[in-house]
Amino acid sequence: MFSFFNPVREVLVRWWSEFTLQTKLMAAATLVVSLIMSGLTFWAVNTIQQDARVNDTRFGSDLGLLLAANVAPLVGEDDRTELARFSHRFYGSTSSVRYMLYADTNGEIYFGIPFSDSEVQNSLTIRRRIQLPENFAETSDLPMVRQHLTPDGEVTDVFVPLVYEGKYLGVLAIGTNPNPTVAASSHLTRDVTVAVFVSIWVMVILGAVFNALQITKPIKELVVGVKNIAKGNFQQRVDLPVGGGVELSELIASFNEMAEKLERYEEQNIEELTAEKAKLETLVATIADGAVLLDTNLQVVLVNPTARRIFGWEGKPVEGTNALYCFPVPVQVELTRPLYQVARGELREEAEFRITLTEPVNRTLRILLNTVLDSSKENVKGVAVTVQDITREAELNEAKSQFISNVSHELRTPLFNIKSFIETLHEYGDELTETERQEFLETANRETDRLTRLVNDVLDLSRLESCKIYHLEAVDLAQPIEQILRTYRLNAKDKGIELLQEVEADLPAVMGHYDLLLQVFANLVGNALKFTEAGGKVMIRASLHSPETVRVEIADTGIGIDQEDQNAIFERFFRVENRVHTLEGTGLGLSIVRNIVQRHHSRVYLVSEVGVGTTFWLDLPIYQDEIAAIAALKLAEESHTLEAAVSEASIVTTGS
Repeated sequence: MFSFFNPVREVLVRWWSEFTLQTKLMAAATLVVSLIMSGLTFWAVNTIQQDARVNDTRFGSDLGLLLAANVAPLVGEDDRTELARFSHRFYGSTSSVRYMLYADTNGEIYFGIPFSDSEVQNSLTIRRRIQLPENFAETSDLPMVRQHLTPDGEVTDVFVPLVYEGKYLGVLAIGTNPNPTVAASSHLTRDVTVAVFVSIWVMVILGAVFNALQITKPIKELVVGVKNIAKGNFQQRVDLPVGGGVELSELIASFNEMAEKLERYEEQNIEELTAEKAKLETLVATIADGAVLLDTNLQVVLVNPTARRIFGWEGKPVEGTNALYCFPVPVQVELTRPLYQVARGELREEAEFRITLTEPVNRTLRILLNTVLDSSKENVKGVAVTVQDITREAELNEAKSQFISNVSHELRTPLFNIKSFIETLHEYGDELTETERQEFLETANRETDRLTRLVNDVLDLSRLESCKIYHLEAVDLAQPIEQILRTYRLNAKDKGIELLQEVEADLPAVMGHYDLLLQVFANLVGNALKFTEAGGKVMIRASLHSPETVRVEIADTGIGIDQEDQNAIFERFFRVENRVHTLEGTGLGLSIVRNIVQRHHSRVYLVSEVGVGTTFWLDLPIYQDEIAAIAALKLAEESHTLEAAVSEASIVTTGS
């Protein structure tokens, strides 16, 4: 039983909870009014019924007394024939009488209407009697009245004692029907009351249903729609109810219009935000510096490709993870405390750190930490980490410092020697012999030449490493090679070295700068003569290496270069003579050669063996017009060769 009522109770509770407060108040007011009206109506009906009973009682009593007064003589005289005739006539003329019964002093009924008294008395006859209270005749001066219900309606029973000449003869029982008009009015009033009560509640239920369908349901949908819009769902729409009222229809129509405008505005904003996001991502992705954006919990929000490359995060999903777990160990050690300080707002100024990484490659990083604030510039929203790879800058600074140190060292030595010998000549000139003075002056002159060469080499190297643009043009290599041979032929003869050349005939012109190429050949030939002993050879070769390049080689039979020195031979101020002999130089010649060759879009190579010799070579691009001429020449040669072969074949055929 309880298992059946619990679901019903839950359904009723849920159904009742769906009604608005106004609907609940209206239902409560209707219930109170209907109960009051029903109570008043039932009170009026009961009052009418009580009055009807009193009237029926009075009418029955009067009617019984009247009838008893007329029949008492007939009963006293035992004239039952006349009694029956009178009783039938009275019963037929009075519609209010339901029955009439006559009983003797013992209560035995001897005549009754509609009962018959002509039946044969025998032992099987059912004896009818009226059960009256004891000493009814002695104590009842007035009729005794009572009412009871029968299947045909309520009946008023009146018991009147029959007394004739002072003698108690029995009792007369008469039953009367209630007043039909009063009964009909009472029933009508009761039926109307029930109908009104039922009608009121039917109207209340219909009103609640109407309210739920026409007002409550749209309002609930409207509330749900407002909540969805508050959550960002601008596609929410509310259907217009049929006959829901002008105000509600206008409200729902305005809501739908607002939702439609918000949806269009959101789409427009999404497009703009998407475009701005794409611009921002493109900008962040294209900047040279690494960028990492962290929230206040140090979770990675955004990282650009440069930062991924620097920290080795390619292919790793670092977004949403703690940055301290992703950074390399040196960065973690250096930035853990500052990052927490910036995230907590304890450090608002920009913080700069210089960190050296060894993995995956050696890098020197400059890391900047900046606080990301909200629009009010009060609350910290995150941390912006800017990563700059300053490895090249650090190397350049180190090279610059080393260059300045080397230049200072190289300048100090000749200057010190010049100053020493000049001071000696100035102070002790009269005491020195002519030979000593001449030796001092020669030494000062050599040191001055050395100082001049050093300054010129530094200026040349600085000019080459600057942004100066050299215009390349067609250069016939035979001319600078011949000029170098003329310049160094006397020097080679003095040292007992044979200076040779092997230049192919009709070499095409190359793309180059005449003076720069002349400086390259001068440095390489000068070094070859300096490191080659008497009896050795220095060879300059130039040949066509490919259809696009001409190869120039400078080979010597000198002391050679050790393998461990070959990688550093082109560095500034690197001198092999410090390891193998005592010849002096600036250490800038090969560095100048490398820079000049790079300006010609080529590279300089070497192969060397200690005690055997060294060969430097470089490939220079052929001038473009010369390439076309060479191709035409080769095509002509091939055609000439083909014609010659055909002619020879024809001669052979003819001879045979």
